[in-house]
Amino acid sequence: MKSIWIGAIAGLGLTLASALSAAPLKLQPASPQPGGLRGGLSVTYGYAKEGQHIKYLSDARSVLKSGAQRGQALRGLDYRDTNKGENTLTSNRAENVAASIQGYIKFDRPGVYEIDFFTNDGIDARIGGQQVGLFDGRQTCDSTIVSEVEVPQAGWYKVDITYFNRLNTSCLMMRWGQKGKGLKWVPNTVFGH
Repeated sequence: MKSIWIGAIAGLGLTLASALSAAPLKLQPASPQPGGLRGGLSVTYGYAKEGQHIKYLSDARSVLKSGAQRGQALRGLDYRDTNKGENTLTSNRAENVAASIQGYIKFDRPGVYEIDFFTNDGIDARIGGQQVGLFDGRQTCDSTIVSEVEVPQAGWYKVDITYFNRLNTSCLMMRWGQKGKGLKWVPNTVFGH
């Protein structure tokens, strides 16, 4: 009888742990809420030295740490796949570019949202203190895994993204939507820095 109770308690614990891990990530609104923001997102770039490649997020962070340069602000996160040889985002290079992107995104209403990113190549995207997008490697312009987030109140939420493009073409885009209503491209007007 004792082993049945232990098994039942263990099973209940596993069920509760699974249910909790499936809960949406709760975003933290910026505190205090920023005012007087300019549109878009601020960005600094790091460039791999001649003959070196940025293959992983750790490489991107290392390049950024060793000499980041402020770039022209991003209009938002709507940078469609480029043609080979075109510059990555607003940088002055096409390949082996790392970017540190910061600012805020505005949610007009609370609720549960789904978020994903299209990226070529790697990304570590955080909004409101939660990791909402991750890909650590090389890929053509493709989606990350969809993250489900809880927005507790309308307002501004901090954006912090590490991104890199290694070779050939680049892209960085974001989609969102309230849960169950489908994903749409995020308009540039909801970003500020």
